[in-house]
Amino acid sequence: MLTVTSKLRKKINIAIDGHSSCGKGTLAKYLAKALGYVFIDSGAMYRAVTLYLLRNKIDLDEVKKDPEILKSIKIEFRFNPEKDYFEIFMNNVLIEQEIREMEVANWVSEVSAVKEVRDFLVQQQKAFAINKGVVMDGRDIGTKVIPDAELKIFMTADPGIRARRRFDELVRKKKMVDYDEVLENIRKRDDLDSSRVESPLVKADDAIILDNTNMSIQEQGQVALAWAKGVIAIL
Repeated sequence: MLTVTSKLRKKINIAIDGHSSCGKGTLAKYLAKALGYVFIDSGAMYRAVTLYLLRNKIDLDEVKKDPEILKSIKIEFRFNPEKDYFEIFMNNVLIEQEIREMEVANWVSEVSAVKEVRDFLVQQQKAFAINKGVVMDGRDIGTKVIPDAELKIFMTADPGIRARRRFDELVRKKKMVDYDEVLENIRKRDDLDSSRVESPLVKADDAIILDNTNMSIQEQGQVALAWAKGVIAIL
């Protein structure tokens, strides 16, 4: 069991940005557990909005014309002691599995590019981080959401490796998927995330690059945890 030591009582915010399927959420969960922090999956929040729009057959043009539509969406992260991590709920319903479906994955980048959606969620994300002790991952966390985060990490990995990891994850969950479809989805999301007008995916000037192409989950976790402890130690 990873626990925070007595020397690490001061809390910081940690921003983790990077390309899709780089394991940002996995690393964020690792750090949150090790430090006793709250994990906020901003990507899951965008997936939740995407799921809501798909389920309710709401077009993006409708959202742009009437952003008030989004106020019908209530997103929460609740800690599950049995699983030892935070799960996402939308309007009091657990949606942890539904937001990982390929249909949501195919649309989430386009939904994320809509200014009204980003404004709606960024406001909530900033509120989560006010009291420190938050590990948040996404695409614009270190550049827009919490630009004053004491530690910023930018994750990347080879697209083929990311696709294989994502494919294996879906197969373990007994999802019927095609590897080439997953790879194409990742390449499409990379292009959309980096080229969108509203908060594009870019590395913050003071972010540390973590390329985990050839790293295990444990290895990257230990590296990032050492960075976090180093920052906390000098506060």
